Amino acid sequence: MAELTVTPSASLPTRDRDEILSLCRLAYREDLAALFRSVGPATHVRCRHEGRLVSHAMWVTRYLQAGVRPPLPTAYVEAVATHPAFERRGLATTVMRRLASEIPPAFELAALCPATPRLYERLGWRFWRGPLGIRLVSGRREATPGERVMVLPLPGRPALDLDAPVSAEWREGELW
Repeated sequence: MAELTVTPSASLPTRDRDEILSLCRLAYREDLAALFRSVGPATHVRCRHEGRLVSHAMWVTRYLQAGVRPPLPTAYVEAVATHPAFERRGLATTVMRRLASEIPPAFELAALCPATPRLYERLGWRFWRGPLGIRLVSGRREATPGERVMVLPLPGRPALDLDAPVSAEWREGELW
């Protein structure tokens, strides 16, 4: 039986944070500690099986600007990971459904840069078709043509034009 928990990063004991990083290192074959330090506060959705962490996802606050609209508070999803021994059991689907259901009303949408688009497409995520860019500290917008971003329209929020240009604020490390 899988047990799901939702925890703000400020409430995560060091042991749990290290366990998440270990799972992500196993799933991604890279150390995500620098990402965790650079993205700021997050909300973690964790799935345990018999006490063992087997799947994880988190969201952080980012501000996506679609076209000429003001920047929208966005639940930006990071570190979606499942232990290789537990893949193809629907755990990432369960975690992502729970994550979507926990996003507070203050957020206008959810977004992510997908490693496995089919997983997210099945859950209602859609590719942003318009040009992508990053808003630099100088105020200039730099195109990121090699990137792909998916968004999840949230219930009760205004529809977005997925063909409009969209940008996110610059951040250290992975831009998207």
